[in-house]
Amino acid sequence: MADDYIKSSFILEDKVKIQGIPAIIFRPKGVKEPPSIVFYHGWGSCKESQRMRGFILAAAGYQVVIPDAIYHGERKPLDDYGKEAAIEYFWDVIFANMEEYATLEKELVLKYNADSEKIAVMGNSMGGFTAAGIFTWNKNVKTLIAFNGSCSWETFNKNINPDMTGKLEELSKKASEKDPLKHLSLLTDRPILMLHGDSDSLVPVQGQREFYEKISPLYRDKERIKLIEYPLLNHFVTTNMMEESINWLGRYL
Repeated sequence: MADDYIKSSFILEDKVKIQGIPAIIFRPKGVKEPPSIVFYHGWGSCKESQRMRGFILAAAGYQVVIPDAIYHGERKPLDDYGKEAAIEYFWDVIFANMEEYATLEKELVLKYNADSEKIAVMGNSMGGFTAAGIFTWNKNVKTLIAFNGSCSWETFNKNINPDMTGKLEELSKKASEKDPLKHLSLLTDRPILMLHGDSDSLVPVQGQREFYEKISPLYRDKERIKLIEYPLLNHFVTTNMMEESINWLGRYL
C-alpha cells in the first residue's frame, strides 16, 4: 500500500520508533497539547492500513499514535494470518500490546507533548481487545472505544476455541485472568463506547452484549457506557462508527 495517498497541510504525519516500536503519529498543526489517542490495528493488519482513521481523528483535533503490533507490519510479520496462526499468536500479540502501552504513554508525554490526563485508547477487532485490556488495567486512561472487539474474553475463547491444549490453554487461562468482564470494579463509571456489527462472523457481538448487560447497571451515569449495534453489518468499521467515536471523544476526552 502506498503511504502517500492522502496529505494535508493541516495535519502533521510522522513515521517514528517509540523505544523500538514502529508507529505513525498524526498531529493537528498549531495545537501544542492536543488530547491523544492510541489506536490499535487488528489481526493481520498494520499501522499503514489505519492511516485514514488517523487522519480523520487528527482532523477532529486529536494527536493519534498507531503502533505496529508484534508479528505485524515492521515487526517480523507472519507469512500467513489464517486460523492456525491466529490460534497460536492472537493472545501473544494482545498481551504484548498491553505490556508496551506504558512505554508508549511515557514517550507520548515526554516527547510529543501529550497530556497524561487526556489519553484515550481505541482499536479495531484484535485492536479492540487490546484497547479494552489496556483501559481495564490503566486507570489513568480517559476513555475506551472498541470497534468490533470484545470486553468478554473468556466468552470469546469458549466460542471460538472450544478445544484447548498446550500453549493455547495457558494463554486462554491468562486471558481469563485479565478478562475485563471479570474486573468490572476497575471499569465502572469510566466512559466506554462499543461499536459492533450485529452480523459479525469473526468476533460475534454476543460478548459485547454480555459485558454491557453486566456492567451497565453498575453505572451511576448511564450515558457513560454505550453499546451501539449496526444491523446486518459484518466485521467492518463504517463512517457512522467514526462519527459516533468523534462525538464520544468530544464529550469524554
